[in-house]
Amino acid sequence: MNLPILLRLLFAHILADFALQPDFLSQGKSQRGYKGLISLLIHSSIHAALAYALVAQWNNWVIPLIIFLTHFGMDWIKVHKMQQTTKSFLIDQEVHIAVILIIWLIFFTNGFTIEQFPIEWNSPKVWIIAIAYLLVLQPTSILLGLFIAKWTPNELKEKSLPNAGKWIGYLERLLILTFILSENIEGVGFLLAAKSIFRFGELNKPGEIRTTEYVLIGTLASFSIAIIIGLLTLHQIKP
Repeated sequence: MNLPILLRLLFAHILADFALQPDFLSQGKSQRGYKGLISLLIHSSIHAALAYALVAQWNNWVIPLIIFLTHFGMDWIKVHKMQQTTKSFLIDQEVHIAVILIIWLIFFTNGFTIEQFPIEWNSPKVWIIAIAYLLVLQPTSILLGLFIAKWTPNELKEKSLPNAGKWIGYLERLLILTFILSENIEGVGFLLAAKSIFRFGELNKPGEIRTTEYVLIGTLASFSIAIIIGLLTLHQIKP
C-alpha cells in the first residue's frame, strides 16, 4: 500500500484547511449570497489544487474533482446548517479525512508507485513529521479556542495583547513537539515551569481565581495535545 500518498493527501488537507485559509475566507464562507459562494469556491479550489499537486498524477482529474466537490458540500453544510462548536469542528474534519481515506483505498492500494517525486519525498517519516508540526499550530489552536470559549473571562480579552495568546500557544507547542522528537522530553517540564513563573505574578492575586482556572485549563489542554501528538509521531518514525 502506498502510505506516502495518504500522508500527502492528509498534509494537503491540513495545509489548505488551516494555514491557507485566511480570516476573510473563513468568515466569508458563512455569508449568504454570492460572497459566501465565492469564498467556498476559492477554499475548495485550494484544497483540490494542493491534492492534485501532491498526488502528482497529472492526468488524473478525478481525485481533485472529488476533493473539490466533497469539501464544498461539507463546508456549506457546516457553515449554514451547523453551530460553530467543538462537535461540528470534529465532524467536519472526520468527513474530510474519511473522503481522503476512501480516495486512497480506491486509487492507491494496488502497489502504484510514483516516479515524479524524489525518493526522499516518498519517505513516510518526512510527511509524518510535517503533519505533526502543522497539527500543533492552527488546528490545535482552533480546537482549544472552541473548547475553552465558554470559560473565557471578559476582562482577560480586554487586557490581553491582540493574538498574543494564540502565538504563545503556537510557540509552546512547537517547542514541546521539538523536545519530544529530539528525545529531550525533560525540556517540556522546564517549559511548563518557565511559563508558570511568568504567570505567577498575575495569577496569585485575590479575586483572580477565574482567570487562574482559565489559564490552567488552556495551558494543560495545549500541553496535553502537543505531548500526545509528539509521542505518537515519535512512535511512528522510530525504527
